[in-house]
Amino acid sequence: MQLRYQFRAWPSPGQRIRAARVFGCKRVVWNDALAIVAPRKRANSALGSPRARFTEGPYWSVPKAAELGRLLITEAKKTSGRAFLADAPVGVLQQTLRDLDQAWKAHEDSKAGRRPGPRVGPPAFKSRKDVRQTARFTVSDRFRVLDDGRVRLPKVGDVRVKWSRDLPSVPSSVTLIRDRSGRYWVSFVVETDSDADLLPPVDGDQGIDLGLTRFAVLADGSHIANPRFLRRAEKKLAKRQRELSRKEMGSNNREKARIKVARAHAAVADARRNFHHQWAHRLTRENQAVYCEALNVRGMARTRLAKSVHDAGWAQFVGFLEYKAKRRGRSFVKVDRRFPSSRICSSCGRRDGAKPLWVRAWTCPGCGVRHDRDWNAGKAIRHEGRRVLAATMTEPSTPGPGARRR
Repeated sequence: MQLRYQFRAWPSPGQRIRAARVFGCKRVVWNDALAIVAPRKRANSALGSPRARFTEGPYWSVPKAAELGRLLITEAKKTSGRAFLADAPVGVLQQTLRDLDQAWKAHEDSKAGRRPGPRVGPPAFKSRKDVRQTARFTVSDRFRVLDDGRVRLPKVGDVRVKWSRDLPSVPSSVTLIRDRSGRYWVSFVVETDSDADLLPPVDGDQGIDLGLTRFAVLADGSHIANPRFLRRAEKKLAKRQRELSRKEMGSNNREKARIKVARAHAAVADARRNFHHQWAHRLTRENQAVYCEALNVRGMARTRLAKSVHDAGWAQFVGFLEYKAKRRGRSFVKVDRRFPSSRICSSCGRRDGAKPLWVRAWTCPGCGVRHDRDWNAGKAIRHEGRRVLAATMTEPSTPGPGARRR
């Protein structure tokens, strides 16, 4: 299993200047390659089907990453206009061309329906005004972690890192990141043993009903309070935003005010992420199986509850639950969003009618039990999750004679 470990980095002023040069060289190679590839991609797409490309018009070949690397890196360094590319490691520039290939593939797969999720647009040109910058160093760049805890990055230097935990194995790549608030991070990709983090089996499972009044109501009757990080920081964010709006465009004071706004937003995002990590860790550690409803967060974010939905961060929390459960050998099941968890009685299974959001408690007309809306939904999700998990465990591993082949 591949994991990513991210740590805070503290480069010196000179290292920040050299890192900015690396970011700039990467941006120039990306834009040069996109200027060559994009017109050919659009022209070939406008021709229609592959048959029409050869019968009705010309076909423009798109150069591969190796050919672009020779043209835009090796040969370009010999010219006066691109001699500054020597300030960046070759591996970082070559990785930029591979990333461009992946971006085009994601766009074409999304357009053809081969990629699930929202529509992915074509790659765009990068600007020097982009406040977030990244550079990925691969094994060919010969980066390494020194004995004193610093990370040696070619063309940048030995960067000081604040370690919060040890790496489980030798990293295969490291990415230097400068975020919108001016902070620097190093992100390692490591390969871990799939059995190293497995936990011993425990008894019990848990159903989770996510909400806004309470962040989550569990099937055992307990609940997780909603911290509302964004709501609590609104006054500070509004003050920082007013200060930014009063600064002159393009001035140094405006850039300082922009960084203050970015840091205020980063503090909210960091607190929310830490909250999600802690509860996802606790739920997957104490339960053998976790069941959660697959919510349509994107659709709910288009309603009048958009700010509260984004502040809760349900999608991030569910993602943490899923990968932590897989890493620890636990079971995680997403119950279909069409499952009427708020209408089904968790005691007798009777399905009642629709209930508006203001109805927080209701009495089952079949068995007469009075339910708290959220607690009943958590128990109903647990019952449905058990059924789905049992069905997946009893499915045959090999398709039968009548199975459809893809």
